[in-house]
Amino acid sequence: MGELLDSINKCGDIKKIPQEKYPLLAQEIRDFLVEKVSVTGGHLASNLGAVELTMGLHLALNLPNDRIIWDVGHQSYTHKLLTGRKDGFDTLRSYGGMAGFPKRSESPCDAFDTGHASTSISAGLGLVKARDLLGEKRTIVSVIGDGALTGGLAYEGLNNASQLNTNFIIVLNDNNRSISENIGGMHTYLNGIRSSSKYLDLRDKVFNSLNEKNPGAVTRIRRAKNAVKSVFLPGMLFEELGITYLGPVNGNDAVQVKKAIQDAKRIRKAVVVHVLTNKGEGYTPAQKHPARFHGIAPFEIETGLPKNSSAVSYTDVFSTVMIKMAERDSRVVAITAAMADGTGLKRFRNIYPDRFFDVGIAEEHAVTFAAGLAVGGMKPVVAVYSTFLQRAYDEISHDVCMQDLPVVFAIDRAGLVGQDGVTHQGIQDLSYLMSIPNLVVAAPKNKWEISDLLKFAIAYQHPVAIRYPRGYAWDGVEEMRTPVEVGKAEVLKKGSDVLLFALGSMVETAWNVSALLEEKGISCSVVNARFAKPFDEELLREMLPEHRLLVTMEENILSGGFGEHVEAWVLENHAAKDVLRIGIPDRFIEHGSCDRLKKELGIDTEGVYSRILEALGSTGGTYETEN
Repeated sequence: MGELLDSINKCGDIKKIPQEKYPLLAQEIRDFLVEKVSVTGGHLASNLGAVELTMGLHLALNLPNDRIIWDVGHQSYTHKLLTGRKDGFDTLRSYGGMAGFPKRSESPCDAFDTGHASTSISAGLGLVKARDLLGEKRTIVSVIGDGALTGGLAYEGLNNASQLNTNFIIVLNDNNRSISENIGGMHTYLNGIRSSSKYLDLRDKVFNSLNEKNPGAVTRIRRAKNAVKSVFLPGMLFEELGITYLGPVNGNDAVQVKKAIQDAKRIRKAVVVHVLTNKGEGYTPAQKHPARFHGIAPFEIETGLPKNSSAVSYTDVFSTVMIKMAERDSRVVAITAAMADGTGLKRFRNIYPDRFFDVGIAEEHAVTFAAGLAVGGMKPVVAVYSTFLQRAYDEISHDVCMQDLPVVFAIDRAGLVGQDGVTHQGIQDLSYLMSIPNLVVAAPKNKWEISDLLKFAIAYQHPVAIRYPRGYAWDGVEEMRTPVEVGKAEVLKKGSDVLLFALGSMVETAWNVSALLEEKGISCSVVNARFAKPFDEELLREMLPEHRLLVTMEENILSGGFGEHVEAWVLENHAAKDVLRIGIPDRFIEHGSCDRLKKELGIDTEGVYSRILEALGSTGGTYETEN
């Protein structure tokens, strides 16, 4: 750890460091982040790019009285360092350790829990209104990236913020220079004039005086001024909304950022401070491959390469099959919401650029756009993370399923995702999807079945959702590959005492549990449910009488999930039959490795085995895994 960084142990300590040493502190921070994230994994490129931006904010503000809302929050590592959390980086994103996103429970300097994009402006506006209503004196700053600004919620917030007559600072962290280039000293000069107290006071007095005498003149002057500014100044999108624009500012210069924030604090309305940063700044591998270093597993610092080679993942298989399906059918198209790499569609984009659509961070639009493609005769596949798809519930129901359109939802990261934590756990999709009419919901047991289910779904003339987990794809029971038929389960093993009715990722667990039970002399049937909706009622009707206990298994919350639907059917048709529902308790799950979380939740092999033994020793009733 560097000498300067070592001197920062609490919020505000950065203000003790001489200005001439800011570049050295920035380098120490970058070295620290690369060293720590290479061990724990995490979000690196975005944090390296936001080092000086964060320093400038901390220099200009007085935390925790002032508030910073980080959009998404994946770029808040430097903020955590500057607020006394250096030691936490050894346990970053580990079970019981420091979160990879802002957490109000972790520090009073974290103003708002975040994890999903495009929320910061709306949240910040709420804090501004609360501040004013309570008569408090504090500065509110929302930091949003140019990527998150593609989300519709951000524009809803901007539209509302335009009505403010009180200070609210929105920092636009533009790390792709996607809005405008820094064109020199004129902007610095204009920003200094437009944000000075004398200018602002004089401007208000002149306009108020004119308005009293001739309101029409004020309107004409404003129009003329804006017409001239629209030719010469960037940021007129914001200005036309009634939001003052300052910038561009070099976001990799802490002094410039500090000055821009100080200027913005004088403005009695919403103001956008446009800063330009370089993603991955200071670490060559991250600068060359910012997408790969957005969220990365542990890696070798010298090369930037992963430390451990991973097995084939469900995402890898999905990627390959999508390309094969597109080769066979020119109507197959792919849609994603700013997640081409994460969802495995990067190769599809390279091969079929005209049939690939990245709509930005706009899941709602992605789904309704897919509905339009389906009406137009295409076969759209929407690839999205489970936790992000929940944003588009209305569009799935209203625009796709109500019209019974052949849209395929490829739902990646379904179930526990591990270190990304509470905002990213995909543990609710079964519950919200199973409530929608016309939607078939399925989950593969292994890497061969995701291929079969995707081919089935693309050929099916109705909406289908396929959920699959993050990480490696099980390669067990390769020889068992029953043809896919909607609503039909697959019997992998027949027994007589316990019927394990498992869905998706839990089939592997069921297979392993059955081996342990059989060592105890307990005979098991293992059934790959394959479909959560409709599930195979006919198979259950045939097999239930032969077994003492039915065990449903899912990597989803129990409330509203697969097991709850099966249990309701059993109560109607076989009321005397015992049911044990294995799943995730109805609560939000924090960060940690998937193996550790499964153990803590009692849904790993040992946990399920113990619960079944306990249930078999009980008499009657329904059993759950909830603590």
